[in-house]
Amino acid sequence: MVHGEKEMKLTFKIWLLIICLVFSFIAIFGLLPPLFLQHGVEITSVNQNSTTYEQGLRQGQIITSIDGIQIKNLEDFSNVMSKKYNTGKEVKTIVSTKDSEIVLFSQSYPDILVQDISKTNIKTGLDLSGGSRALVQAQDKELTQSELNDLVSITSKRLDTYGISDIKVSAVSDLSGNRFMLIEIAGASPTDLKNLIENQGKFEAKIGNDTVFVGGNKDINSVCRNDATCAGIQSCQQAGTGSYYCTFQFSIYISEDAAKRQAELTNKLSTNTSTSGNYLSKPLDLYVDDKQVDSLQIGESLKGSVTTQIAISGSGTGTTEEEAYKSAEYNMHQLQTILITGSLPYKLQIVKLDTISPNLGDDFVKAILIAGLAAAIAVSIIIFFRYKKLKSSLALLFTAFSEVFIILGISCIIDWRLDLLSIAGILATIGTGIDQQIIIIDEAKQKKVILSMKEKLKRAFSIILGSYFTVLVSLLPLMWAGAGLLKGFAITTIIGITVGVLITRPAFTDMMKLIEE
Repeated sequence: MVHGEKEMKLTFKIWLLIICLVFSFIAIFGLLPPLFLQHGVEITSVNQNSTTYEQGLRQGQIITSIDGIQIKNLEDFSNVMSKKYNTGKEVKTIVSTKDSEIVLFSQSYPDILVQDISKTNIKTGLDLSGGSRALVQAQDKELTQSELNDLVSITSKRLDTYGISDIKVSAVSDLSGNRFMLIEIAGASPTDLKNLIENQGKFEAKIGNDTVFVGGNKDINSVCRNDATCAGIQSCQQAGTGSYYCTFQFSIYISEDAAKRQAELTNKLSTNTSTSGNYLSKPLDLYVDDKQVDSLQIGESLKGSVTTQIAISGSGTGTTEEEAYKSAEYNMHQLQTILITGSLPYKLQIVKLDTISPNLGDDFVKAILIAGLAAAIAVSIIIFFRYKKLKSSLALLFTAFSEVFIILGISCIIDWRLDLLSIAGILATIGTGIDQQIIIIDEAKQKKVILSMKEKLKRAFSIILGSYFTVLVSLLPLMWAGAGLLKGFAITTIIGITVGVLITRPAFTDMMKLIEE
């Protein structure tokens, strides 16, 4: 009688691994079409005080064509745009995005930043994408958790108002119980980040020594922005040889209580007559962080008048007219932001300030990937020569790479940003996983102990489970060590070893059972 080969049936645990791999693929690359098949450029930043913003372009939109010309990547975008804005004349540009079509009329290049579309949903931290990171705490005050959460909320609102595209603000603490605010901004220099953080932004409008109103919701009902009828650059002039200045003005609407305070204070002032008109004896002085930034003359008609609309003005300087214009725009935007958000509740100090080049991150990732791949292949070769089983080596390699793939899929689902420490955690997971898989292979090959294959593999898995809980307990303190800066390593490693114990090790155990049988 001739017997055919026994049919190999996939077990539930192996099917579970396959299903997890499919869902991980969807999480990483998306669905129909996958991200690596999509074309276009993504808008990463739009100046909120620009006509480009007013006409509808927003951060996160995907530009697919310009004037009917398909845009596949950043090079296509640059080639098309450079040909349009070199005549000095106003031109019409039809920008097609995934969801809409926007018509721009401008003499100059649109005030936007773009980048190639990411080919995956994997998000990287500053260690890989580049930028600045600051660990911040309040000066001379120990914040409660509630106060720290309020500070994080206000700071996020202020930085969002500045129009920064990629920012993360979070509350962290160390093992000693000290509380900090962690701010990470992609693409910003340490100087930019330092200026944004250390300026408390306390705005006061005073007549003499009396405060009329302050920034924030208490006294400010609304601030005019992105509306040329009530906000913009008024004029630019040459101040001297190699020097220019531009002035800006925008309207604000103060509360009824603030308007009454202003009426009471102006009612006590006398009138001065000059060639430029009749004004009250004291101006409205504007202060930011106790430094005077401007002084506005008060017209005689406003004496004792309860008015809720006030025009705020200021200026910017530069060595060229264009530089002065941009300086005035920046100063106006900053003042508008402070008026809208109010001052930060505490003066802050930077405990640690880092900057990271994206090139360093790219080179490091490439080196790590090559090293990890080489290590996995080397281990597989050693296993092949030791056990003389090609299937065992291939199963080990497949399981190791499956583990990494599932970790990346989970990071996309939970919106976790991978940094260098996260990659170190993935490598640690690979090393731990291969060690445990070798234990499973050794148990499966054990000849001296008279046990069934099921009992051998069960004994191997009990060893792995004990190791899992030992590693898990040792990793938990790293979630808070170093004010949370080691959190990436801890989280990625915990995800990896948990995936191993629940999914990949059981699947590998069944693979070895099928191979040995």
